[in-house]
Amino acid sequence: MAAAAGDVCGSAAGAQPGAAAEARFISSAKGKGLFATRSIRKGETVFVERPVVASQFLWNALYNYRACDHCLRALETAEENAQRLLGKSSLVLPHPEQCSIRKDLHQQCPRCQVTYCSAECRQAALEQYHQVLCLGPSRDDPAHPLNKLQEAWRNMHYPPETSSIMLMARMVATVKQAKDKDWWIKAFSQFCSKTANEEEEIAHKLLGDKFKGQLELLRLFFTEALYDEHLSRWFTPEGFRSLFALVGTNGQGIGTSSLSQWVHACDALDLPVLQREELDAFIDQLYKDIEKESGEFLNCEGSGLYVLQSCCNHSCIPNAETSFPDNNFLLHLTALEDIEAGEEICISYLDCCQRERSRHSRNKILRENYLFACSCPKCLAQADDPDATSDEEEEGEGETDDAELEDEMTDV
Repeated sequence: MAAAAGDVCGSAAGAQPGAAAEARFISSAKGKGLFATRSIRKGETVFVERPVVASQFLWNALYNYRACDHCLRALETAEENAQRLLGKSSLVLPHPEQCSIRKDLHQQCPRCQVTYCSAECRQAALEQYHQVLCLGPSRDDPAHPLNKLQEAWRNMHYPPETSSIMLMARMVATVKQAKDKDWWIKAFSQFCSKTANEEEEIAHKLLGDKFKGQLELLRLFFTEALYDEHLSRWFTPEGFRSLFALVGTNGQGIGTSSLSQWVHACDALDLPVLQREELDAFIDQLYKDIEKESGEFLNCEGSGLYVLQSCCNHSCIPNAETSFPDNNFLLHLTALEDIEAGEEICISYLDCCQRERSRHSRNKILRENYLFACSCPKCLAQADDPDATSDEEEEGEGETDDAELEDEMTDV
């Protein structure tokens, strides 16, 4: 059963007590990995983890994907969500009682009017970072340093988004507000770091060919908005590049959707055969219509830093996967197969279609986006395969069938 917002958002970050996995150092080349501390059965939740910090993507928020400013819980009702994605205000969803959104619990910051899903989230944000980041009456002032920073980021990093400068801003604000600043600095230092050349590659990937000039411009705006002497290194050119690379390397994408929650609830309904067929047909058609209107941009999206999840290494044949079934930033790691005590727990950095491509194609994606070549059992078994991308793979890129579309809409 999903926990209430207050149960998960106001507590310290990390996994729940009694997690079945722990991080261990593997080697200087590979860094850390996540290993099972006991036998884990297929389908079992390995752990549920809160992020150290999280933030919604800026374009996603600008285009009215309404989410809690702290935990990213979707704020629209399922019907409102579907109406917006379809551009059809007259749409009526059946079984409205299956929508889990509680608008009566929503609250706003009294100074800047950002919205939260609950009083607990508003208080958690206030206590961790929002005192520093609250824009108050300057929320719509383009000359405010934080607004200048966000506008600069949007002009450099267009959809589909993979990161946000505000994740870095919340890291700084968290340290600035903290009584024990060293504890938080140490917490952020747990995430893996890269060499100077790798950091440049990550910045290049996120910002494009003009990344050096853009990175310096971002640093200047970042410094104007947030400078703090306790974090002076983060504001130097080298330190800012390292911070940028930390977020680019370790940030885990988060997706939430009130519509997908409604679909899951409808799937669980015990209905007569005819009603079940009618409901399934309605949902199938809804997916197709939404794809035509909104394409791939279906969810409230953001990213977060997760201590345990960030230790999960990649495999092209993963034994676990991450998901967000609670419609907020709570990350669930679930076993895809039986995992024995002492066995490494791996996720895939590739989607299901990419994992079916050739070893050469998979490693090309991994090198471009994550700066490593995979040596998982599948890649080793295919080591003698030709180093070429097949015409069939290139022709198949971008094609999405109905079943895949339904999975993308509901598996958030």
